[in-house]
Amino acid sequence: VQLQASGGGLVQPGGSLRLSCSASGFNVDNYAMSWFRQAPGKGREGLTCISSHGRLYYHDSVKGRFTISRDSPKNTVYLQMNSLKTEDTGVYFCASPGTMGCTVVNGDLGDYGMDYWGEGTQVTVSS
Repeated sequence: VQLQASGGGLVQPGGSLRLSCSASGFNVDNYAMSWFRQAPGKGREGLTCISSHGRLYYHDSVKGRFTISRDSPKNTVYLQMNSLKTEDTGVYFCASPGTMGCTVVNGDLGDYGMDYWGEGTQVTVSS
């Protein structure tokens, strides 16, 4: 199983980016897929998840601005990020727990249950 994240870059505040996570070795339709962010000097934060049944989770900090979606023919998961803020800066990772459901406990998307991780892609929001 391999996950490959791409699409990061430098963007001004208020701008948009779309991250991609292409998968090989498994079908993204069959498993929950998540995005995490690690800001400089901070731990990894769970941002969003889509379960195999299409149930969605968003962290409060990205609700209304970020959208996770899945493209079955391309076996790819996307993270559309709009209205970006400087605090969105960080390395973004896609991951999967290898199960159908998202690992949300007490309202938080944890990284402890992830079996598969892609390499991160850097997002820098700066003027």
